[in-house]
Amino acid sequence: MRLARFGIQSIAGLLAVSLASFSVITLMPADPVTIAIRAWSLPATEETVAALRAEWGLDQPLPVRYLHWLADFLTGDWGRSFRTGEPVLAEFAERLPVSLSLGLAGLALAIVLAIPLGFFSAAHPGGIADRMSRALSIFVQAVPAFWLGLVLLWVLGVQLRWVRPFANDWTAIVLPILLIALHSLAVLSRVYRRDLKETAGQPHFRTALAKGLSERQALWRHGHRGALYALLSAVRSEAGWVIGSTATMEILFGLAGISQFLVQSIAARDQMVLQAYVMVIAIWMLVMNASANLAMRLLDPRLARCPG
Repeated sequence: MRLARFGIQSIAGLLAVSLASFSVITLMPADPVTIAIRAWSLPATEETVAALRAEWGLDQPLPVRYLHWLADFLTGDWGRSFRTGEPVLAEFAERLPVSLSLGLAGLALAIVLAIPLGFFSAAHPGGIADRMSRALSIFVQAVPAFWLGLVLLWVLGVQLRWVRPFANDWTAIVLPILLIALHSLAVLSRVYRRDLKETAGQPHFRTALAKGLSERQALWRHGHRGALYALLSAVRSEAGWVIGSTATMEILFGLAGISQFLVQSIAARDQMVLQAYVMVIAIWMLVMNASANLAMRLLDPRLARCPG
């Protein structure tokens, strides 16, 4: 029953997103046919314009166009790019692995590093780890990721030659992944630390200390599970931030992901690409939210018995 309700809510949400985005993208100023004619050096005759509009379905009313697009999208036909003339699904299938690799690797690295950093920050308030996590949190809020990426490119890639950011090998994505993880690491480590410190003020924690456990042991045994729950809850919001960070890194490092393809398509008013990008992002957020909820239910089985 709960799974069915979640499925219905997810489908309704995706339909609402698709309708809203389709309407906004379609009503954007500038005609994609005019842009295509200029870009492809085609004769701007009435016959050419009419043929392109008919081929792309731009001569139909908005509700009809949306229903046709929705039916095609669900069957795997995402339309053709106005700019490249290639199927949008094929374009995305070629570029999506790059974007997913960056986003998932950066988020996973942040989660893995946030636990020890947050734990030692809570175990030693005011210590090195605590000061590091606090400074990192302030730093990532104050310094734009794009600027930091440029500086690290110059220092690590040009001066020290530790990385080869534009090489066609695995070293090309090391620095982008680290930069994507940086912001999430700062946020998640502070969330994990905060929950551990709340646990340290509870009566059962003092009881554990009275029984002979060290502060570290008591924090891990009695605080880790709840702090991990809070961390996973924060991951859902960080998944949205990762989208922007991934797009920034793709553009900065010249990586052929879907965000870079999107930037190239915006100027051409490539409606099929823009719409597909919105839907991919909506599905990403849905999957990340569902994954976090599942992990939280595994940590706390009582949630499985709660309605909703």
